[in-house]
Amino acid sequence: MKREIDFIKFNPTQNMTILVKTNHPAEEYEHISSKIMSYDSVYAEQVGFIEKPIQQEAAAHLQMAGGEFCGNACMALAALIASEKGLKHNDLAEICLEVSGIDQLINCRVKRNFDEFSCQVSMPIPKKIEQRTIQYEGNDLDIIIVRYPEFIHIVIEVEQFNKKVKKKAETLAKLLGLTLGSNLIAILLYNPHSEELAPLIYVPQLDSMIWERGCGSGTASLGAYLAWKNKSGIVAQIRQPGGIIHAMAKWHKEELVSLAIEGSVGIVARGKAFIDG
Repeated sequence: MKREIDFIKFNPTQNMTILVKTNHPAEEYEHISSKIMSYDSVYAEQVGFIEKPIQQEAAAHLQMAGGEFCGNACMALAALIASEKGLKHNDLAEICLEVSGIDQLINCRVKRNFDEFSCQVSMPIPKKIEQRTIQYEGNDLDIIIVRYPEFIHIVIEVEQFNKKVKKKAETLAKLLGLTLGSNLIAILLYNPHSEELAPLIYVPQLDSMIWERGCGSGTASLGAYLAWKNKSGIVAQIRQPGGIIHAMAKWHKEELVSLAIEGSVGIVARGKAFIDG
């Protein structure tokens, strides 16, 4: 028997995202997610579920299927709420969200530009940023570890994004997923000369590995790394396959004090999906 799922599909910098509006038991999220994001269904890179918030200040709770945190999904939900509130062209809205993978509330500023929404999102500050040299496949590999309570991002500076480099990143993500017990592992390949980012996202719980065309949380981690590296605040346009996401980091007295990203979101589809089970 087919199950009916109410969904909205978004395009935040081509990181295609589905948000589910219908209520379902949390233990079914993984199954629903894997079905609806598949090529023979609605098709996307990630799925979140819209729930009622616990905290009064929050407009909604965003629960990602793998329990991870996702900056682009925050932008998508903020754009949806602004749209449903009737936000007009050039108007601004401030929206507060509860989000899986972190304890703090996420503040979103949304501006409508005709049928698109420009979203600036406050991002969680990493618990720690450190440089390590690890032995990997018989060679020394310099990596930057950006640690959060529930997930880990790895920044690796590269000169090009070829198949060999990407394959190594995939193998490393799988290995770290097995050993670190984290909700999410991101391998962020960064070319500092061109300011280009190739983000690989691995969610061990879903065994989902995707080279994203635009990664909000990865952009924030890269911004945090650049501020840490330069010991100063930064504003950067991070080029990704799907477009540009802006990173803004403030640095004060040897520490990162705020982190935000800004990108555009389009609402591309609404409807009902029919899945097995």
